[in-house]
Amino acid sequence: MAMVKTRFKVVVLGLGRVGSTFLLKLSQIENVGIDIVAAVEKDSTALGHSIAESSNIPVYTNPREIVKLGEAIDIIFDLTGSAETRKLLRADLARAGNQHTVLVTEVMAHFIWNLMDEVGGLPDFHHDTGY
Repeated sequence: MAMVKTRFKVVVLGLGRVGSTFLLKLSQIENVGIDIVAAVEKDSTALGHSIAESSNIPVYTNPREIVKLGEAIDIIFDLTGSAETRKLLRADLARAGNQHTVLVTEVMAHFIWNLMDEVGGLPDFHHDTGY
């Protein structure tokens, strides 16, 4: 019996040093079931902004806009380091009745990075990485 690989539709929120590094790696991985469907960054000069554009990934400027994408998003990697952004996004997802999309913080991004066995690790600029 053939195994069917699950595809995950992801958004990378925050394209600064951490987010751009993570986005670049995700965009280079093939055949693992990851579709980067959007990115969010308010600063158009951020490094990750050009990475997203060159990969034809739509870039939003307001994190709250991606809530409108609904359950078309499986995972949002919140790499902003902002507890306030995370709080607003969680509230918006709940208000929209979206119980499907998972909001993943920096600590899980670091965990995933380690699973990919990347040398050097992700940049560690955010100290408040949990809920």
